[in-house]
Amino acid sequence: MREARRYLNRAVLQPLICWAAAQYVRLVWYSGRWRREDEDAPSNFFEQGNPIIVAAWHGRLFMMPKGWKHSNRIHVLISAHRDGQLLSRTMAHFGMTTVPGSTRRGGAEALLRLRRILRDGGAVGITPDGPRGPRMRASTGIIHLARLTGAPIFPLTYSCSKRRIVNSWDRLLLPLPFARGVFLWGEAIHVPADADEETIEAIRRDMEEKMTELTHRADTMMGQRRIDPAPIEEVQEA
Repeated sequence: MREARRYLNRAVLQPLICWAAAQYVRLVWYSGRWRREDEDAPSNFFEQGNPIIVAAWHGRLFMMPKGWKHSNRIHVLISAHRDGQLLSRTMAHFGMTTVPGSTRRGGAEALLRLRRILRDGGAVGITPDGPRGPRMRASTGIIHLARLTGAPIFPLTYSCSKRRIVNSWDRLLLPLPFARGVFLWGEAIHVPADADEETIEAIRRDMEEKMTELTHRADTMMGQRRIDPAPIEEVQEA
């Protein structure tokens, strides 16, 4: 009976929580003054029928449904665990599709699906430090996907003038209503089809640095203290 009650509570509460989270995103968006910078390059490329991979740090996911005018056409790789399910249901309120899985652990089926989406000219969203970190440290999964499909990787981040930072592994940025906000797009990162492991690792480091620099620039623009990547010791232990 206790297990049945827990299941019922989850079944009832999860949709309400996700609906409330989606409404909060809309409140923050419409009550604030948000803008997108350097969006034309990924938009023009995608509108010509080309595939695209959007890369964002896990801690900057909250406002991503508003980060691109084509956000409702992105297929986002999301953890199959409970937190991922909540995020998936929230994104569905914005027309976004999620793919359960991970580029790190047992994600072969998910990567095959993403590969098909990209080969059909679709858009894929990946958090290179997800689902469990270390924070702002990229794995090679996204690089391998770009190599296999030829799709460029476009970094995306955001920051805002009023915020709270959640004490979680990813230091999730929770924007507050009536804030100024900015989305920043980075330049395309291309991975050669014949890239060997050494080249893949070099591109991974370069992407990690560029994504972090972009995030720090967004924080500086909004007058906020920057959030640094996890210490290298955490990367070595992961």
